[in-house]
Amino acid sequence: MDKIKNINRMAVQAIATLLTNIHIPNFFKGNIYTGSTKRACVPGLNCYSCPGAAGSCPIGSMQAVMGAKKYKFSYYVIGFMMFFGVIFARLICGFLCPFGFFQDLLAKIPSKKLSTKKLKPLRYVKYLILIGLMLAMSLVLGDKYEVVPPIFCKYICPQGILEGAIPLAIKNPSLRLGLGSLFNLKLTILIITIILSIIFYRPFCKWICPLGAFYSLFNKYSFYQMNVDKHKCIDCGKCARVCKMDVDIRENDHHLECIRCGDCKKNCPTKAISSSFRQRRENEE
Repeated sequence: MDKIKNINRMAVQAIATLLTNIHIPNFFKGNIYTGSTKRACVPGLNCYSCPGAAGSCPIGSMQAVMGAKKYKFSYYVIGFMMFFGVIFARLICGFLCPFGFFQDLLAKIPSKKLSTKKLKPLRYVKYLILIGLMLAMSLVLGDKYEVVPPIFCKYICPQGILEGAIPLAIKNPSLRLGLGSLFNLKLTILIITIILSIIFYRPFCKWICPLGAFYSLFNKYSFYQMNVDKHKCIDCGKCARVCKMDVDIRENDHHLECIRCGDCKKNCPTKAISSSFRQRRENEE
C-alpha cells in the first residue's frame, strides 16, 4: 500500500511538471513560449526561459520587477506567491514544484544516502538568499541601475540551465557559439546539485531555494495543514525516522521544513497523523 501511495505522489509531481511546461513542441523547435499565460506565475520553481514553460517563475518575476528602476515592490508577483502560500504553503514543494520532482527522481538512483541532520544550520542559507539577493539588493541597487540583473536566476539557480539554456543550446547552433564562462558556472552548479541530490535528499530545497523559504513562512497559517492527534500518538518516533526533511512532526506539525509529502502520515502505526484543507483545531496547537 505504501508503494502505491508513493507512486501517486510522484504521479502528481509528474503531472504538475507537465502542466507547468505544457508547450512540448517548443523543445523541438528551440523556441520560448511567449503567450499571454506567461504574465501569470506558476506555483513552483520553473524557468521562464524553458521552451515549454506555460507561465513565469515566481522568483524570476519578483527579481525582474523589483530590479526595474521604476518599481520598488512587486505587489502583483508577491500577491501570486502569497496566494499559493496561504492555500498550500510548502505542499507546493512536495507535490507541485518541477525542480523538487527532479530531485526526487535523482534520489531514486541507488546509492548510499547520507543524513543531513548534522547540516541543519545550512537551512538558513535559503532565507539569507531570499532576503539578501532577492529583496535587499534589488531595492538598493535599483536606485543605481536602470535594470538590476536577476542575481539568483543568472548566477545561482540550476533550474535555469537545466530547463532553459541546455534545451535551447541543443536546438540553436548560434546560441552554442555564444556560451561562455557564465554557462560553465551554471553548468557546474547544476552538476554539483545533481551529485548532492543523489547522496542527500533534496539539498537544493533544504539549503538554497528562496521560493521554498518564502512558502515555509506560511506553513503555520495555510489552509492545508498537517495535524498530530496527541491522544493517538504513542511517541514511537517512526515519523521522525522516516522524514527525509529532518522534521519531527510530534514536536512541531507546522515546521518550516515540512513539505507535506505524507511519509510520516502513512508510516504512523496508530494513524495519529492527518492532513487536510481545514482550520487547525485548538486542541492540536
